[in-house]
Amino acid sequence: MALEESGQREDDDIDIGETALLLAALDQPDADLTIYREHLSKIADEVAALVPGTSTHNVAKRVQALSDVITSDRGYQGDADTYDDPQNANLINVIDRRKGLPVALAIIYLDVAHRLGWEATGINFPGHFMIRLERGTVRSIIDPFNGGLERNVADLRALLKQMAGLDAELQPDHYSPVSSRDTLIRLLNNIKLRALSGNDPERAAKIMDRMLLIAPKRLPLLQEAGAFYASIGNLRRAATVLEDFLAQSTNEARRHEAAALLHKIRSRLN
Repeated sequence: MALEESGQREDDDIDIGETALLLAALDQPDADLTIYREHLSKIADEVAALVPGTSTHNVAKRVQALSDVITSDRGYQGDADTYDDPQNANLINVIDRRKGLPVALAIIYLDVAHRLGWEATGINFPGHFMIRLERGTVRSIIDPFNGGLERNVADLRALLKQMAGLDAELQPDHYSPVSSRDTLIRLLNNIKLRALSGNDPERAAKIMDRMLLIAPKRLPLLQEAGAFYASIGNLRRAATVLEDFLAQSTNEARRHEAAALLHKIRSRLN
């Protein structure tokens, strides 16, 4: 299975657009992914055409080209009106509707940038996913949800205070890169949280399974998944995941937490 193969790849080797489409297709098995693959490929071609050879190293030109094609020409926008609609985190639906969550739109930007060989990554900004384009010492932070706008420090500080309170201040880790795998996990986590808020633990469990499928070696995720499965009463799955975590983790504090939970689970299974 292609998603299992993605789970075994190194972070830098994951095709973020293709993997997001494969994840979306799990909920839409009849979708013709060729149409969506060609759509992403055409966007990349159109962006490349706006960045001629004489300016291929110009980060500002790259930012403008991404915004011009994805937002102005193709009509992608953040869905502020129905933000919590689950369609906003499914890349097939995002492409069909031309709108989505910040992280879903960011995946389109990242997919295009990676196709063109540009250095681009998500950043760990809280509550509002953004991406960073860079070349050498030149960096630019882009807000895909708001038309691909370039965000400066003042913008980021204002956004942070809006989301986290007036006392919040920018920290170095807010600029730290997020890998393609972790970007996809963040996308899936949005779907899981919406399932839980809709009182649908079975759906949430399916999404957690998908997170583990593409990130089977993410130890914090394994521990989180064990606790999650236990919380919804899926004890056998919880035990399996925690056993996997204990077989790999060397963090004594986390091992102690996981072992204690596993002991409780086994006592309930017996």
